[in-house]
Amino acid sequence: MTSEASLAWQGKYICVKTEGTWEYVSRVRGIGAAVILAIDEGHVVLVEQFRVPIGANCLELPAGLIGDEQEGEDIHLAAIRELEEETGYRAARMVDLGRFHASPGMSSEGFTLLRAEGLEKVGEGGGVENEDIVVHRVPVSEVPAFVEAKRREGLAIDVKMLLLLAGCLLGAGS
Repeated sequence: MTSEASLAWQGKYICVKTEGTWEYVSRVRGIGAAVILAIDEGHVVLVEQFRVPIGANCLELPAGLIGDEQEGEDIHLAAIRELEEETGYRAARMVDLGRFHASPGMSSEGFTLLRAEGLEKVGEGGGVENEDIVVHRVPVSEVPAFVEAKRREGLAIDVKMLLLLAGCLLGAGS
């Protein structure tokens, strides 16, 4: 774009910007996001939590903000912390799978996808401070049926779940 972005509104974690005819949302202060693919002995670890913007529970891969409380936070260490807080699983290490954007037409936010390795169950999970996260451990082969059952229950399904559904969805048309 040729014009410069103007700040329309800013809160603690996000801001709204305009640039030419575009209006979009950005994270403030360099806050990033990590999304974690955690597969333990053929089972994927998923989370379910209420999301205010959509007014519904949502089925998701574990994820968290990086740098929201400590600027310059190491993404690998933060992802290990977030996974443990949300799911009760501690990873020995995280492998960076790349940076992605979920909704680039309305948000500049991207996320880093990380694969958790060396998983150990160390707690119950559930999040912090009223997050009320429900943890699901689902056999990878049963993910499509599990997602469909959750959809029938009225849950929203996060777009990043397509990572686990791609084979099923792509095979449906052939």
